[in-house]
Amino acid sequence: MEPTALATARLTLRPHRPEDVDEVLAACQDPEIQRWIPVPLPYGRTEAEAYVLGTVPGGWREGTEFNFAARLTEHPDGADGPGPLVASVAVVPRGPHAHEIGYWAAPGHRGRGLTTEAVLAAARWAFTEAGCVRLVWRAGVGNAGSRAVAQKAGFRIEGVQRAGMEHRGTLRDCWVGALLPSDLGLPSRLPYLPAPDRGPVVSAGA
Repeated sequence: MEPTALATARLTLRPHRPEDVDEVLAACQDPEIQRWIPVPLPYGRTEAEAYVLGTVPGGWREGTEFNFAARLTEHPDGADGPGPLVASVAVVPRGPHAHEIGYWAAPGHRGRGLTTEAVLAAARWAFTEAGCVRLVWRAGVGNAGSRAVAQKAGFRIEGVQRAGMEHRGTLRDCWVGALLPSDLGLPSRLPYLPAPDRGPVVSAGA
């Protein structure tokens, strides 16, 4: 897919570029990112360059993952040029009808709704340009920050998947949620027929 740029009220989202290496390297030293995101450990310049210069352009070229750097459109101090990197968002195809979204927020830019803004922009792009009809979010149980962003963006939390994700060689339980085009007032390329609400299921016993 052709790399693209997105704009929100406060942010510009576009694929990572070589000039992002330093900020990606700095962000990925954060203990919370290292705790919840399966970035390589230790994370040095080699790993940052491999991601920014290899993984990101390769994913767009091959259609296997679509990574966006989310930057403030303007410098907080009024300086010229693009603002700082505040988040990274990835949209990954998962079969013919679903994509998965993942993200991290750079330290110092949390708690202001910026990651939610970036996630919503990437979600709208996925639904309108990438053919997505179900956008899945997963995070390790206990990752309250990621869950808060997902819920603010409109994801419906669907439950816990046992051993639902691999993290550093160990299977972990994860929260899972989903966002549909209709949740954002967008059309879907496939119709959706929700199950009727029949109330609680009562077992008749064995």
